[in-house]
Amino acid sequence: MTNDLGTFTTRPLDPSPSSQLRSSRGGPISDVELVHSWVTHPKASFWLMGDAKLQDVEREYMAIAAHPHHDAFIGLYDGEPAFLMERYNPTEVELKGLYDAEPGDIGMHFLVAPTDTPLHGFTLGVLTAVMEAMFADPSVRRVVVEPDVRNSAVHALNKAVGFEVLCEMAKPEKNALLSVCTREQFAAATGGGV
Repeated sequence: MTNDLGTFTTRPLDPSPSSQLRSSRGGPISDVELVHSWVTHPKASFWLMGDAKLQDVEREYMAIAAHPHHDAFIGLYDGEPAFLMERYNPTEVELKGLYDAEPGDIGMHFLVAPTDTPLHGFTLGVLTAVMEAMFADPSVRRVVVEPDVRNSAVHALNKAVGFEVLCEMAKPEKNALLSVCTREQFAAATGGGV
């Protein structure tokens, strides 16, 4: 997926402690160490893992890797790790029994890595790439998200790519805005096709 900002790609997250990737700071780092640094950063407060230890993140992503209805990916920007993407079946994970699912629904989470040198439009570029990845599966008709009601920044981003708020819902860990985006809504909002 290439846009005006550069090239966005994804690869499966490897939660094993022995996985290593080359860090731009020199030494090798595992996916879990990388994700731990992202989810515990103050800018990731809505990810609800601010106090997580490395072992907590490893346990979480090992469970996701073992789950038949949940996947995690490292997102790359021009070949460098830059975001986290999760895809899940909302009838089995996260929203099971909490909303009226429709055939072709897929759930999604994304987190942009913290940076000291923000690039204007980058988070919108990431979300657009994530949505393109979701809709690359022809069986997906709608993307479903449940961000915290207080996360106004992500609500604005979601609206920019075509999400429609269905309702506010109480989840065990937060009050969320259940929102959906169809292929057609995404195409209309972004001027693209999927």
